[in-house]
Amino acid sequence: MPDIRDRIEEDRGILKKIQTYVPGFRGYRRREDLRDADRMLRAQLTQKLSIERRGLEECRGLLVQSYGSKEMELIGGLINQFKKIEGLVLHAETGYSGFVADIQIKEEQLDKLYEYDAGMLDHLTSITVSIESLKNSLMAADEATSHRDIMNIRARITDFEDKFNRRMRVIEGTEV
Repeated sequence: MPDIRDRIEEDRGILKKIQTYVPGFRGYRRREDLRDADRMLRAQLTQKLSIERRGLEECRGLLVQSYGSKEMELIGGLINQFKKIEGLVLHAETGYSGFVADIQIKEEQLDKLYEYDAGMLDHLTSITVSIESLKNSLMAADEATSHRDIMNIRARITDFEDKFNRRMRVIEGTEV
C-alpha cells in the first residue's frame, strides 16, 4: 500500500509549500498534512468495510435461497455491526489538539495514529478471507461450517471495532 503521507507532501500547492518555510508554521503545516493523510486512509478503511458488508449481504442472499433462518439472523446482525463500524471509522477523531488543549497531540503521535490506522487494513484482509470462506460453505450448504464462519467473522469484526475504539487512547497515552 502506498503511503498517503508521501503523496500529500508531493501534492502540496505553492501556498502550502511556502507555509513550510515560515518559522513557527512548519510544524502546523506538517501536522495538518498528517491529519489529512489519516483522514484519507480512514476513508479507504470505510470503503473496504463497505465492500465486506456487501459480501455479507451476498451471503444473506444465498441463505434466502436455502431458507437458513438461524444464520440469516446472525448475518443480519453482522451487517448492522459493519454499518456501525463504517460510521465509526469515517467520523473518527483525527488527533487534532488546539493550542490550549488538555492533551497535546504531537507530530510523532499523529504519525503513530496513521500507522495504527494503516495496520487496520491487515485486519480487514483477515475479514475478507473469512467472508469468502462463509460464501463457500453456504454454497456447499454446509450448515456447521457456515455457522462457524459466521462466528469467526463476528469475532474478527468485534476485534476490529475494539482496536479502533482504543486508537486515540493509546496514541494519547490515556489508556488505563
